[in-house]
Amino acid sequence: MTQSILEPQNVVAAGTATTRDDAIREAGALLVAAGAVKQEYVDSMFERENSVSTYMGNFLAIPHGTNDAKESIVRSALSLVRYAEPIDWDGQPVKFAVGIAGLNNEHLEILSKIAVVFSDEDEVQKLIDAATQEDIFALLEEVNAE
Repeated sequence: MTQSILEPQNVVAAGTATTRDDAIREAGALLVAAGAVKQEYVDSMFERENSVSTYMGNFLAIPHGTNDAKESIVRSALSLVRYAEPIDWDGQPVKFAVGIAGLNNEHLEILSKIAVVFSDEDEVQKLIDAATQEDIFALLEEVNAE
């Protein structure tokens, strides 16, 4: 059985970061802990961010590595960290940092699924209001659908 893209242990309901860079580290550390990426991938997330912001709107940022970091991806995975207080992401408020690692361009499909959820303000509000990690995971579980 293949592992799910998003697993419950990769969802954090109350992130501790207070800066953009710490949020990238926090989302990246979950991907490393899940065995999805090597540490070099997290380093490349900063390179990506410095060249183009991964802020997407509706309190969402999707930090991910550069194309050069592909060899440091072990498997496709997603991490999500929610912040009670918005983080200043290059002048934009972010409450959700979603770390993405995609093998063989799988991240494009994953990105589109995340974008669909976050383009719906009612869905975003549900994610903001979700009481627990389990509740957040349940709202996003569809990203695992084939």
